[in-house]
Amino acid sequence: MLSLFRTLVRSLVVAIELIMGMLLVAGCWALFSLRMPPPVDPDEAVSVPERIAIEDGWRSGTARIQRNRFGLWEAYLEGGDLERGLRFGSLARELVREQEELFIERIKLLVPDEQKLKWLRWFLAFFNRDLEKHVPEEFKREIYGVSRSFSPDYDLIGEPYERALNYHGAHDIGHALQDLALVGCTSFAAWGKHTKDGELLIGRNFDFDMGEAFACNKIVLFMRPEKGIPFAQVTWAGMMGTVSGMNLEGLTVTINASRSRVPTAARTPISILAREILQYASDLEEAVAIAGSREVFVSESILVGSAKDGRALIIEKAPDGMGIYDPESGRVVCANHYQSGTFAETVENLANLEESDSRSRFVRMNQLLDQHTALGPVDAAEILRDMQGPDGRSVGSGNPIAINQLIAHHSVIFQPATRKMWVSAGPFQIGPYVSYDLDHIFSKDLTDLLHPLLDPAATIPADSFLTSPAMDDFVWHRAMRTAIKEQLVLGSPWPLSKEDEERFIATDPENYDTFVTLGDLFAALDRCDRAEVFYAIALDKVVASEAERRAIEKAMTTCGMN
Repeated sequence: MLSLFRTLVRSLVVAIELIMGMLLVAGCWALFSLRMPPPVDPDEAVSVPERIAIEDGWRSGTARIQRNRFGLWEAYLEGGDLERGLRFGSLARELVREQEELFIERIKLLVPDEQKLKWLRWFLAFFNRDLEKHVPEEFKREIYGVSRSFSPDYDLIGEPYERALNYHGAHDIGHALQDLALVGCTSFAAWGKHTKDGELLIGRNFDFDMGEAFACNKIVLFMRPEKGIPFAQVTWAGMMGTVSGMNLEGLTVTINASRSRVPTAARTPISILAREILQYASDLEEAVAIAGSREVFVSESILVGSAKDGRALIIEKAPDGMGIYDPESGRVVCANHYQSGTFAETVENLANLEESDSRSRFVRMNQLLDQHTALGPVDAAEILRDMQGPDGRSVGSGNPIAINQLIAHHSVIFQPATRKMWVSAGPFQIGPYVSYDLDHIFSKDLTDLLHPLLDPAATIPADSFLTSPAMDDFVWHRAMRTAIKEQLVLGSPWPLSKEDEERFIATDPENYDTFVTLGDLFAALDRCDRAEVFYAIALDKVVASEAERRAIEKAMTTCGMN
């Protein structure tokens, strides 16, 4: 499966080539009108505050960031919007710059053509020309504060604030231009008879594939804002929007991409909308009201759980409206397609169900929930780590048809009634789930914040897969597959030795992508006789989606015609 990053860039390049003429005409105008003014008063202090070193991290005033023994960064921020951003940028300066460097280097790898990189920049600038109009002032100021710690090395791409704001819309732009859900996230909520204590339990995998290095520095951020409700979210340096989080009222937010039409202009990035809900909603009614007040430019499902309501629902946002899926049945599953009466029968949604892997993961998640009739956090972790296909079929390691695709940036479990959450330590969701108690953390005296915030006694142990020989096989296979695909993108494939080819197959023999990768390699080496054999084997495996199957068949036919 192509990573989010590779798909995003390729989609943007195609779009750029199609509208190059328009951009040429608009170029002169864009040069003078696309700059984003800083969201601060001319006389406002915007200097980056000093920080002091503490054990495994840094502190600035009452704010801090510190790496715990499981490898998770724990951060605490409080105060006004600009102050929060400035202090977070100061504390996480190295992490902010490393994440951007990984992002940019990945683009350069996947789009080595310098001219296309220039057009990529112009396209993003033109597309996002009105982005700041759709981001609340509070969050613009916070993002601006963080951007003050961005590296000057990439100022040719844009000013730090422009880059920081645009990064918050990267997820939206990528899956919109591809016209498919690029991240195969899966989540669930259960309550009543479906959980051991009858209380709401939520689990989610955030399969945002930006490469393993990007996921190494995930941050569990605890924020006590000047306005709104204190909250915790799982994020990365420089990202102030929300993809997974819970607030002190026991309201949770997680996002799942759905199929989108190609937008014509920027609106509110979905991570910013999710953040607004997390910070300002205390129950489902308030969450729905906030969602309804914003326009978005992609389609997204927002799973919202509420301790006050004792249940969860899905808010389905799209550029042309909003739907609510509220089964009130004690259980709800969210993959990458819509379920509400508003969108379930739309052409885009039906095509998504037919062509993507969303339906398979939805079916598998429901099967797993059926097998665990009284769920607890440990059961949720077991479900989120499942690597089988529907009906328990073996589909290999990392198949996008599985709940656990071994690409997750993070996985998280929420227990809203107790304000407890469990965040997966790396790699993926097979490391320990580290426990946090929001009531305890936000009731602490600030002088206690020099110590780790986790609750070690409630940690859910790592999956046995982590220390098994299968893990060694997976690590070798994934590295080899990544290397092959990167060389194919660069147009410089190299043949495998017989031993490496045999080992590549033996380490993941049930995964269709093993054989697609070999087929693509031999096709690039003008060995269509071998390529067709591997494509045929791939088609006999459990292929993730109809779109993938058609792509394999097309590659097989194209190779045979050469």
